[in-house]
This record gives sequence, C-alpha cells and structure tokens, in this order.
Amino acid sequence: MVLYTVQSITVFSRRQAREMDRIFLRQNLEMFLIHFLGFLTLFLNSLQFDLIMFYAAQVLYLMFTLLLFRNLYPRASRSLINNMCMLLAVGFIMVTRFSTDQSLKQFEIAAAGTALALLVPLVVSKLLVLTRMTWGYVLVGIGLLGLVMIAARSTNGAKLAISVGGFSLQPSEFVKIIFVFAVAGLLSTEHSFRRVVLATILAAAHVLILVISTDLGSALIFFLTYLIMLFAATRNPFLTLIGLIAFCIAAVAAYFLFSHVRIRVQIWLDPFQDYSGTGYQICQSLFAIAAGGWFGTGLCKGSPGAIPYVSQDFMFSAILEELGAVFGICLILICMSVFLMFVNIAMKLSNRFYRLAALGLGTTYATQVFLTIGGGTKLIPMTGVTLPLVSYGGSSVLSTILMFAIVQGLYMLRGDEVRQSFYDPEREAQILSRHQDVPGTRSRGEGTKMPGRQPDPGSVEARPEGKQGRLRRAAGIPAGETENRAMQETRIWRQGNETGSIGRRAGKRKSTQD
Repeated sequence: MVLYTVQSITVFSRRQAREMDRIFLRQNLEMFLIHFLGFLTLFLNSLQFDLIMFYAAQVLYLMFTLLLFRNLYPRASRSLINNMCMLLAVGFIMVTRFSTDQSLKQFEIAAAGTALALLVPLVVSKLLVLTRMTWGYVLVGIGLLGLVMIAARSTNGAKLAISVGGFSLQPSEFVKIIFVFAVAGLLSTEHSFRRVVLATILAAAHVLILVISTDLGSALIFFLTYLIMLFAATRNPFLTLIGLIAFCIAAVAAYFLFSHVRIRVQIWLDPFQDYSGTGYQICQSLFAIAAGGWFGTGLCKGSPGAIPYVSQDFMFSAILEELGAVFGICLILICMSVFLMFVNIAMKLSNRFYRLAALGLGTTYATQVFLTIGGGTKLIPMTGVTLPLVSYGGSSVLSTILMFAIVQGLYMLRGDEVRQSFYDPEREAQILSRHQDVPGTRSRGEGTKMPGRQPDPGSVEARPEGKQGRLRRAAGIPAGETENRAMQETRIWRQGNETGSIGRRAGKRKSTQD
C-alpha cells in the first residue's frame, strides 16, 4: 500500500509517457495483490467457499473497468481510474469482512454504476447543452431534496432515503453533482452582484431543505462546496469572509435549534460523560483506533464490529484497527491525490463552466472525506457521512463513480481545448490576409510569394523554416517571438498526436485563399 501511495503522488511530477505507463502498471499489480491478500485472509478465517467465486467476480470487474476505460477513452486519466479501483478494492475487502450480503449488494451497485459511467465521459465531452441547463439543475435538485423532506422516513433523527422498487435511495448523494452543475451554470456566465445574490439564495435553499431534513452532514458539504466555487468564480475574499461568518452564525443557531446537534457537540467535547449511551459509538471508535497502532491487529483479528454502524459511518476507524495507522495514512494520501487531480484538471480548463464544475466536484469529494475521517477520529463532531467508495452505501458508491466519470469527461475536454488552441480559423485567416496585403508581394499566379524586403542573413526570418517553424506559423506565433512559448505549445501539440496536421490544414487554406 505504501508503494502504491508513493506512486500515486509522484506520478504528478512525471512527464514521459513510458515512465507513467510503468507506474500505472505497477499500481495495477499492487492493487490486485492487496485485493488477493485481503480475500485470502477472509477465506482462511471463514472457510466460506462462496468467497472464492465472489473474489473472482470482483477481479473480473476490476480488470474490465481498467481495460474498458483505457481502450474506450485513450485520453482518459489512468491515475483517476487506478485510484477509483484501489478505493473500491479496499471497500470490497472491508465490507465483506462485516457482511457478505452487504458486500454483494455493494458490488452489484458498483458494477451497474461502472457500466453507466462508461457512457458518461462521452456524453460530457460531446454535449455542449449540459452547460445551458442551469435552471433545470436548480429545479431538479430542489425538487429531489424537497421530496426527501416530505416522503422520507426518519432514520436516527435524519430524513435521508426513500424507497424505490424495494431499494433504498439517498437522493442527496446525486443532488451533490446536480448542485455543482447548477452553481457552475449560475456563476460561469457572469459574476455581478445580482448574479452572486441569486446564486447564494438558490444555494441557501438547498442547504435549508437539508437542515430541515436534519441531514446536517450533506448540508455542510453543500455549503462548503458553494463557498469554494464562489471564491473561484469571483476571486473576492470579502464574499468568502461573509460566507464564513454566515456559517458560524448558522452553526450557533443549529446548536440551539436542534437537540441532536447539541448532543453531537457534547459527545465531541466529552464522549465519556455518557459512555454507555450517546457517547458509546465514538468511544468504541477511539478504542479501535488505539488498539490498531501503526500496523493494525490484522484483518479479522480486531473487534470493530463493536462500533454501531461501523460499515457506514466508522469504516475508517475499522481500517485503522485491523490494518493499522500506516495503511490509514496511505488511504488519506490516495484520497488527497484524487482531489489534487480534480483541481489540476479544473485549472487547465478554459471553459468557465467546466472549470467550476471540476473544482466543485473535487471540493465535494474532499469535504466528504474530511468529514468522515474527522468525525471518526474525534477531530470534529460526527456528521454521519460515508467514506466515498470505501464505506457501505449504494447511493454513495454510485454517485461517486459517476463523479469520477464526469471528471474523466472534463479531462478529455481539456485535451480538446489544448488542440483547438493551436488552430483558430479566424486567427489564421487574419494572418494570411495580412501576408497577402504586404506591399511588394506578388500573387501565386505571378510566381512564388516573396516579400519586397529581403531579410538580413542570419536573422530569424532568413533561417530555414523547418518543422518547428511550420508549427509556429500554423499556430499564429510570430517568427521573432520568444522561443519558450512556441516550444511549449509545440510540445503540448505533439502529446496530442497531431504533429504537423495543423500545418497541413493551414497550407491547404492558404493555397485556397491564394
């Protein structure tokens, strides 16, 4: 696990394609090894032969996921795919350790979600209409949350899920994605004061419905996601400060308005004051973390089952007990590398909607990871959210897989934008017309086009043009410009496997216009 984690971080500093391929291949081997050792341990402790077939099915699923994404979308991020599969593999091991039935259900949902996710990058990268459905996102998001508030049954004091065809569905997990798209649509076109106020009101409506449903964990995720997206869109720290002040006021108000919020804060401050009652869950979590030490008690050798709702709310505590703090730290670093990849993709997108969407999805993912780990380790009060792809929860797993697939589509759009930045038909037409209007230039019918002024020997203009010169000329880069920019764009262009194609198109257009 340590080797995989180091490679998931160092891959950001690698630029050579072959070197990155070797890293990704090693990551795949290490993932399958961890998965094999985990299920081997589970089988030896239970002697359930059904686990062998279940393990084989999971291996096929992981292999097909890696191969299909790589072959259907060659420009997709292999780092994201590898990390998604690694987190799923760890989740399969840990959920199976507590309940084979739950793990089987989780596996079926993950497989169905992955089959659906294979289409998502294509849809995201091809349908520009997704950027124009802002009010549709708003209505669907508020409508689904309102439906939960009215029709959902209360579980542990919170209205979270509704039953659909015998399945329990938690709409807030999917509204997270819809909410990000809605905010991106509201803030991408303009960020005037009126638009910011409108976006804030609509975001507050989402959060307020969640607060009324007492789903405070999701409400906190929505709020922090909006705050980060607002700052990214406006670059106004004053608005962010106002948002933080509003958050503090809302937190104090929630403490006095909701009894279960007061209970969670009191448990966070001193869980041992009611050890056998409300503090039992967090106390058992702390005992489990302490028992694990650096290297854990060993899979199936601990007693994390003593923690109520361990497979949902306290999966990280169970991992720390049986697999150790080293494994847990590696898991945190892998989640951090996923977030950094989301942010990296967002920073390289020129379309404001896509950039805000990628950043919002990354913030949603990182906030959920922080709330889960922080709550289980008593860093913050418990919020009751799951660890994405690792904890048990069908809606959470499905929505997270879709989130990864959407970001893959945005990653592919980034490559398209890079290539398009080299070929602008209007810019090329202006350049060609400028050359045609140079005094002393003869038309092609009169002979070879030559400017009236002859360049000085040894100057940039007098040198043979060559491949790099053609690339510069096709991209509209003046010949005397600093080589740094030209070489950088040429290098990016070559990575897109389209070296020379733009130059040929430019030549054809030039001869046509002449």
